[in-house]
Amino acid sequence: MTILEKAQQWLSSTFDKETQQEIKHLIDTDQNQLADRFYQDLEFGTGGMRGIMGAGTNRINKYTLGRATQGLSNYLIQTFPNKQLKVAIAFDCRHNSKSFAKIVADVLSANGIKVFLFEDLRPTPELSFSVKHLGCDAGIVLTASHNPPEYNGYKVYWNDGGQIVPPQDGAIINEVINLDFADIKFNANENLIEVIGKNVDDAFIDASVKNGTFNTKGREDLKIVFTSLHGTSITAIPEAFKRAGYTDVNIVEEQKVPNGDFPTVKSPNPEEPAALKMATELANKIGADILIGTDPDCDRLGIAVRDLEGNMKLLNGNQTMCLMTNFLIKKWKEAGKLNGKQFVGSTIVSTNLVNEIADSYGVETKVGLTGFKWIAKMVREAEGKQDFIGGGEESFGYMVGDFVRDKDAVTATLLACEIAADAKSKGSSMYKELLQIYVDNNFYKEHLIAIVKKGMDGAEQIKQMMVDLRENPVTAIGGSKVKYIFDYQASTCTELQTGKVNAIEIPKSNVLIYETEDGTKVAARPSGTEPKIKFYFSVKDSLDTIENAKKIEAELDAKIQQIIVEMKLS
Repeated sequence: MTILEKAQQWLSSTFDKETQQEIKHLIDTDQNQLADRFYQDLEFGTGGMRGIMGAGTNRINKYTLGRATQGLSNYLIQTFPNKQLKVAIAFDCRHNSKSFAKIVADVLSANGIKVFLFEDLRPTPELSFSVKHLGCDAGIVLTASHNPPEYNGYKVYWNDGGQIVPPQDGAIINEVINLDFADIKFNANENLIEVIGKNVDDAFIDASVKNGTFNTKGREDLKIVFTSLHGTSITAIPEAFKRAGYTDVNIVEEQKVPNGDFPTVKSPNPEEPAALKMATELANKIGADILIGTDPDCDRLGIAVRDLEGNMKLLNGNQTMCLMTNFLIKKWKEAGKLNGKQFVGSTIVSTNLVNEIADSYGVETKVGLTGFKWIAKMVREAEGKQDFIGGGEESFGYMVGDFVRDKDAVTATLLACEIAADAKSKGSSMYKELLQIYVDNNFYKEHLIAIVKKGMDGAEQIKQMMVDLRENPVTAIGGSKVKYIFDYQASTCTELQTGKVNAIEIPKSNVLIYETEDGTKVAARPSGTEPKIKFYFSVKDSLDTIENAKKIEAELDAKIQQIIVEMKLS
């Protein structure tokens, strides 16, 4: 079927007049825009279905969301026959999120499924929590995380509170693919839609405080700056601070009100220093110890702390997960709970320092594909056999325990403040604790670059870049010979010196990782939710004393930049 034929289907009576007019206008005036809207169907990636809002199969709209929900409904009914099915729905601050959530609720209820719909915007981790808390069979959140304002998205959770993984994701997608838009049931059964709010909020916040705090001293002495970046965290984190006993909390007022336009930032992404500019200015003005900013749906967080010179320094996601993992394992050890049956979770593009830290305590590190759905899968498969301590990935997310089975910026915010308060009460600092981890293990430095390639042509360029990396492999990186090539699409690990090929026991994914003799790693991965290809760099060296940290870090930074130039990625 041609793009024009696909578009003309949207001129039928199945679609409302507004949608028909939008498509007719594109057919008449803008063939390039029409092609971008219909050359593919939105698919589930590492973070669900995410895209620009508008009419078309490659857009987020009433019909693509309706079809996804009808497919999910069909799958749930087949999987759990003769049962009153229940699904929880949450949504973030983005344009149309509330109305999209109601459309999704309508479709579920029209299929005889009981719906728990949050009364207003809520953090994504609260949705994950509510699935188990309310005994649901699935959950849905309408969010596009930190994407630009024109985006929205749809993530599906299974009955354990984790995002869907194989075989559920593939089975649901098959249901969706086999549906015509005319098959969507939009006529709601309002008797099956229950609006929820404060009772679930209280349970979630109490659970966050229970899992994210450790009888730490000095909470009242920790000066905190917090920004919600116009997102959902304002509904939970201030109250969590209060219940945990943090009293010196300073909120960035200009970014406090939820707003899908994110008017004070270019991008509401806490990975980027620019997004935390206002918070940094406030932190410097009042002499704060720690600064925390969360993304719009409150599953990821950026943390800045005072470095050795007293300047606010934004930690990267790898540093944060190392600090949190180290602190949690120590607390488990102090409580006498380590018995060799514990594990932490990480991902293939995250720092190997986490593995070193866990190993030093005799704790296993399970490593999966990018995305917290894979960490949640580890937890589910280990139930009754191993205890999950915590897990994270380089993209500024962390999961504390298993009461929420997704990255959780509410509980992680409390955990970060526990680390900072504990260090301050002992005459140290959060940054010194990080440097001590480097001394005790190795100094790892990571860096990420993302190359954006938009549209149909961009998708082809990204595809060709991965082909070139596979067919013409790099043999040396940063002056060190490549020892292993991990190809997760082919499920192989090739040892270059011997040519020996071993199987990788991880689900297939379009990721390629080079690892050299000196431990340098370079990974290439097309994004599952955005039009970009990401390159992850990791280098390491030993660190003898904290005082030498600045020198070693400069050397590692220079090495990364040399590799980027060497691989012609600058």
